[in-house]
Amino acid sequence: MQNFDTKQFTEQFESMFFGPARAYAALSVDYTEKLVNAQLDASKAYSDTGLAQLRSLLNVKDAEGLRTYMEGQQKVAKDLTERLKGDTEKVVSLQQDFVQQSQKLAEDNVKQATETATKAAK
Repeated sequence: MQNFDTKQFTEQFESMFFGPARAYAALSVDYTEKLVNAQLDASKAYSDTGLAQLRSLLNVKDAEGLRTYMEGQQKVAKDLTERLKGDTEKVVSLQQDFVQQSQKLAEDNVKQATETATKAAK
């Protein structure tokens, strides 16, 4: 009958299950934090722009003021389009980074599990 080595079992369980699960959870939390912060930044910028436009509209008192306001809308639309493009690129970059890090983590875990299984077999 073979002796049961609790310490070795715990180390194997840690390296094969708990360690990888914690690493993936940490990666997921980091990604979620970055994504939420990006969304909050974008929301604030869009809200600030909308409120500024409402305030500008409230200041329109005559036809000239309305013309000036309407001309300014073109610049606002252009700025918002640029902001949206940048925000989209930021989210895509975050997603790509998360996928790459997840793949690397999976590869490292498979390598570690293989090494652990090889040691346990000896």
